[in-house]
Amino acid sequence: MDRKHVDDWLVAYERAWRTAGTDTLGALFTEDASYQQGPYLTPVVGLPAIARMWEAQRKGPDEVFRMTSAIVAVDGDTAVSRHEVHYGDPVTQEYRDLWVMRFADDGRCRSFEEWPFWPGRQPPGVPSGS
Repeated sequence: MDRKHVDDWLVAYERAWRTAGTDTLGALFTEDASYQQGPYLTPVVGLPAIARMWEAQRKGPDEVFRMTSAIVAVDGDTAVSRHEVHYGDPVTQEYRDLWVMRFADDGRCRSFEEWPFWPGRQPPGVPSGS
């Protein structure tokens, strides 16, 4: 696994999110992939379940958002990237997100884990603005 592959995969992920339907997910994820939307949430497992989750989570291909991403690390089959996503125009919701991805030998993601953060939702014991 190298940075170029991870960067290409991230571009394809965003393109898939912006595309109607879920037919493109098979090029991104293995058939038995797990997709965890938060560190303590139960993973969604299997391509059909991931497709259902995507359709339930997004508003559709015309959803207005801007996403930036940067690869933090690539080590063997594992990559970590940082994302900022701003939904709406004007912006109504924003996230900063870390993604931990583990790739299969064929280059598709076999394990995807998000660590999402958003304004106003601080960890316990951390004062706002810190």
